[in-house]
Amino acid sequence: MKNLFVFVLVLMILSSCEKPAKIGFVDNSKLVNEYQEKKDVESKLQTKISAFEKRRDSLGKAWQLEIKEAEMRASKMSQSELQKLQQEFQQKEQLISQRIQFEQQQISSESQSQNDSLVKKIKSFIKKYGEDNGYTYILGSNEAGSVMYGQEALDLTDEILKELNDSYSKK
Repeated sequence: MKNLFVFVLVLMILSSCEKPAKIGFVDNSKLVNEYQEKKDVESKLQTKISAFEKRRDSLGKAWQLEIKEAEMRASKMSQSELQKLQQEFQQKEQLISQRIQFEQQQISSESQSQNDSLVKKIKSFIKKYGEDNGYTYILGSNEAGSVMYGQEALDLTDEILKELNDSYSKK
């Protein structure tokens, strides 16, 4: 009985000596949206989107001119020539539509891939930051409310954002 009492006492002493958990949180939206690499990626992507839109608009204008020219010629065509012309135009319209859709999918896929890569980088950075600074937990705050309240002193968003941007600018 005496041994049990000593054992429980030792356990209590050891458990009371444990360091309290060190917890912080970050605002996920702010961290991602103000990360300089994300801004740079968005800028490059916007350049690609603008170039695509110019190509698409140019194709559309050229297509409209072709249709007008064909309409003028159509009045002088026989029924069989007219049907042949309609088939050619349907095929061409389908090719143009497929080309535009393919480019849109490429841009969308590239955007998704780059966003996934950025999120992985940020998560990895936060993990290393937490390990290097002795955090037990670093929670993420978002609109859905994973952190409903946190003391301002525990908000690591600006600190991590600064280090993240500094790390990016060194590359």
